[in-house]
Amino acid sequence: MADGKRVLRELVAAHGQTYAAEAGITLKDTPQPLYRLLVLSLLLSARIRGSVAVAAARELHRAGLRDPRRMAGADWQERVDALGRGGYRRYDERTATQLGEGAELLTERWGGDLRRLRAEADGEVPELRRLLQEFPGIGPAGADIFLREVQDVWPEIAPCLDRKTLAGAERLGLPKDPDRLTKLAGDTRPAVLAAALVRAAIDDEVAEDTLRRAG
Repeated sequence: MADGKRVLRELVAAHGQTYAAEAGITLKDTPQPLYRLLVLSLLLSARIRGSVAVAAARELHRAGLRDPRRMAGADWQERVDALGRGGYRRYDERTATQLGEGAELLTERWGGDLRRLRAEADGEVPELRRLLQEFPGIGPAGADIFLREVQDVWPEIAPCLDRKTLAGAERLGLPKDPDRLTKLAGDTRPAVLAAALVRAAIDDEVAEDTLRRAG
């Protein structure tokens, strides 16, 4: 069996891009990029290809819908059209409604700033997960996506390696213990490690390519 450190090194080198980075989001602990990550998490959690969700997130940004005020103020059809341009057609109408309602909730309850949600949860992952699921369209999968991606800028929740990431580790013959995985990964950022493991979990070619490189 290939050495665990080598497997992770090859995985991260070839497949370690976070989904936020793929969507063009430079993640910082500031309101706009955090909101864009929330939108991306909603889109990725649907039963649709990740590349389509990423393209839809880019189109929403291109349409100027990059903060909750603009999202809530946009016409419903404007949101539908932006999602459609990204190829997100199967769920476009329902998702357009959820995006509008979620933007209104974020504005009314947390002043448009997800850092206030973070403060309300006081760094507790279960409470963060619960609060995130109050947004329309964000279920357990969407909350997990957000937490995996945000952990580099909300370090108190790291390492956030959930069942999906651990499934990727198992597929690669790696330990399923978050602390052991983090140690094997060395100085790899937790969000990068999580994204790479998720890609291995959901894509046979990623797992096979990684093991071939590491062998």
